[in-house]
Amino acid sequence: MTGEVYDPGTRRAPLHPIVPGTGSYGGEPHAGSGGAGFQYDEATLRELMHEWNDLANEFAEDQNQAALLQQAKGPGTEYASGGNAEHVRASGDALHATLVAREEYCRSMAKKFETALGKYSTTEDTHTTTVNQAGGSL
Repeated sequence: MTGEVYDPGTRRAPLHPIVPGTGSYGGEPHAGSGGAGFQYDEATLRELMHEWNDLANEFAEDQNQAALLQQAKGPGTEYASGGNAEHVRASGDALHATLVAREEYCRSMAKKFETALGKYSTTEDTHTTTVNQAGGSL
């Protein structure tokens, strides 16, 4: 058997990688530096921070809907209705706990981008000061 070696990160024909390499968010694959990780500009960091916060807000809103399930009551007074409501409440508890965890995760991701944005701004200010001290301009 001759030919190219199968790579699961490629399309069947022709073989082109479908997994983007490191680089700028939303940019061309392999557009970044040769190092590991990603490069984001200030606008991208800000956009990602807002996207994660927006997603966290959606999970927070969904928690209100889950609270309704947590308070479910059976439609009747017979045993089956009570048992059904008990299962619905347990499902609501599990859903609520999951939504809380998802919201916390999204908030932590947003915080990471906010921290990176602060570091970006600090670095930018430092470089601007250095250039200005050298008599240059940006």
